[in-house]
Amino acid sequence: MRWNKFRLKTTTEAEDIVSSMLMDLGIEGVEIEDKIPLTAADKEQMFVDILPVTEMDDGVAYLSFYLDEGEETEEILKNVRAELKDMASYVNVGECTIEESQTEDLDWVNNWKQFFHQFYVDDILIIPSWEDVKPEDEDKMVVHIDPGTAFGTGMHETTQLCIRQLKKYVTDGARILDVGCGSGILGMLALKFGAAYAVGTDLDPCAIEATHENMEVNGIRPDQYEVMIGNIIDDKEVQDKVGYGKYDIVAANILADVLTVLTPVIVNQMKKGGIYITSGIIDDKEETVVEAVKKAGLEVLEVTYQGEWVSVTARKN
Repeated sequence: MRWNKFRLKTTTEAEDIVSSMLMDLGIEGVEIEDKIPLTAADKEQMFVDILPVTEMDDGVAYLSFYLDEGEETEEILKNVRAELKDMASYVNVGECTIEESQTEDLDWVNNWKQFFHQFYVDDILIIPSWEDVKPEDEDKMVVHIDPGTAFGTGMHETTQLCIRQLKKYVTDGARILDVGCGSGILGMLALKFGAAYAVGTDLDPCAIEATHENMEVNGIRPDQYEVMIGNIIDDKEVQDKVGYGKYDIVAANILADVLTVLTPVIVNQMKKGGIYITSGIIDDKEETVVEAVKKAGLEVLEVTYQGEWVSVTARKN
């Protein structure tokens, strides 16, 4: 099926009320594009490897919506324009021009799979669930991964930096906490490296299903790990559930700005002598994270690099 796409140019001031109006007219799934900078609170909620760089806010917003070919598009657009005209009397709705284009009905959830193929992190083979292990790779450590709609294939440099540090520092019987666990790949690898138990936290509910599926396909028993949803930075309930002073290793592959507020909190979850592995740090944020780690009373053990990305590893003395 082909869809008609309509891109409405308005203002950031009016984007919320215009979105509400579109939904009142029966239009669902409005996509908003603007250049409003992220707030500190927004950044704390983003447990991701890469924070997109945005231009300075210019007050312009684009609202896109889709109608299938069978809908009465002229009637709907007539109603949209009439509502915008009324709104103009009490809010700056801007130009209100509407661009029309067409798009295919793609399987957005699964289409990304064409770009994700098996690859190596040193001597570890990471392979998607829809590919087969080659005979020459059967003697390697093999990790089957399918992130689903949760973040984390292992392909990004920041994840690979964490994997190498985990391999170096995980000891038999260790307990690991992975903050922003996504697909569960770091906790799963820690278990394969010899850890006894892994706990993962994430803000995305998709992380639960993705982690459970990936653990199962890699032969990890349900009694070896746990995953929970919530913000460990400021949610006391999550902090209590995770527990205090019980982790030999904490891994956090997230944003540098999040690491600076996470670090003084997460030291409470670590054992004395525990290892703190951080990544998701663009090179010009290295000193910011190093300073935050030192300020939290941790000893920096090493800083490693891959491309423009940095990993800082520290110890709680």
